[in-house]
Amino acid sequence: MPNEQLRRMDAFTFPSRTIDLSTGEVRLDYALTGPDGDLRFTEVVTLPLPAQPPSAATVATLDRVLELLHLAAGVSYYKAAAPPRLVTPAPLGPAAVAWLTAVYTSGLAEYAYRNQLPYVLELTPEVPAGSVPPATVVDTSERRPLSAVGGGKDSIVSLEALRRAGMDPVPFSVNPNHVIVSVNEASGLAALAARRQLDPALFALNKAGARNGHIPVTAINSLIAVATAVLHGLGPVVMSNERSASDPNLIWNGHEINHQWSKGVEAEELIRGALTEHAGLTEPYFSLLRSLSELHIARLFAGFTRYDDVVTSCNAAFKLHDPSARWCRDCPKCRFVFLALAPFMPRERITHVFGGDLLADPAQLPGYRELLGVDGHKPFECVGEVEESVVALSLLAEQDQWRDAPVVRALVEAVPPQAWTAAAGSDVFTPGGPNFVPPAYAKALAALT
Repeated sequence: MPNEQLRRMDAFTFPSRTIDLSTGEVRLDYALTGPDGDLRFTEVVTLPLPAQPPSAATVATLDRVLELLHLAAGVSYYKAAAPPRLVTPAPLGPAAVAWLTAVYTSGLAEYAYRNQLPYVLELTPEVPAGSVPPATVVDTSERRPLSAVGGGKDSIVSLEALRRAGMDPVPFSVNPNHVIVSVNEASGLAALAARRQLDPALFALNKAGARNGHIPVTAINSLIAVATAVLHGLGPVVMSNERSASDPNLIWNGHEINHQWSKGVEAEELIRGALTEHAGLTEPYFSLLRSLSELHIARLFAGFTRYDDVVTSCNAAFKLHDPSARWCRDCPKCRFVFLALAPFMPRERITHVFGGDLLADPAQLPGYRELLGVDGHKPFECVGEVEESVVALSLLAEQDQWRDAPVVRALVEAVPPQAWTAAAGSDVFTPGGPNFVPPAYAKALAALT
């Protein structure tokens, strides 16, 4: 379809949704509509099946969760044309409307910024009038947690905190790659996995030049996790999003542009509200590490050695063809995680983990200057706050093993005095900020910290 036809699309709709409980296959249908005709898509999500068929009550709760998943997963297809109208298929309660609105505005804010589409930030869903039948209340707080695993240090810290507290967590991932599989194997815990398959027509459109950009993928994967937990009779979905995820990259047209919005505390509060209102789940979802900084989490991760040969927090590595490659060593995420871990590990250990020494490589300096706020704004990546990077650098400057590393020396000279002053009074190792961690789980984290 030519791009000019895509530009004339005037609405995005959600025609139908089905689930086959014999296979776990969920089919989510979408449509872009316009004067030149409709463009249809079908996404397929395959949930892992439990050993026993689910009860009618479980299926009813699952269906409510899948209604929300249907809405959230649509962002992938909406962005191909970004029409001015978003039309939902059924009435929604106020909490679900608030959540949906944020997914398509705040969740697509970086996309809107990069494509210069300010109207996306003001999008208001068209929701049919009518009442929503109340959901059956389901209390799963005492059941085994489903712990999302992405292969990085954060989810490993959560998994180990839950394990050490005797909570018997179940690792979970969507489309697990070789890294995630290796981390699960290293944990020794039996894992569950779901599959998400985008409609191939979307890739064809993108290749032809359709609008494209960052989506709030955590909002989608979170609901796939909740659906899996419901289907398997498990408890809350435990995420590992830290407090810096709520920190925006920049302000544009009066709106915060945050690459990590769907990992932030606002998104967490909204999805919890939608799940409680729409699906009746009383304790559906929270981030265990919300009160911690990235640097604090890095210090905790350094206490575990069983994952040194499998961990990666590099998104680019997932796209590499070499299964043994876990870090590209040339992206903002690699640079930040190396900087965050370095103060808490012997130099030989972290060099082994990464397969190289980033702080010995002067070519890394421009990227580190961004992380430290010397040049440009915070990168559009899942990295910590500037203050955390400066604190990490100050710790390295005090250590014999690091102070003479070429990148450390150059950065110490480049960081302005006011940044050092802020770092000296930093609270990066003091838990704080809003969070939704239940008391029993807060106790499990406290035992680790």
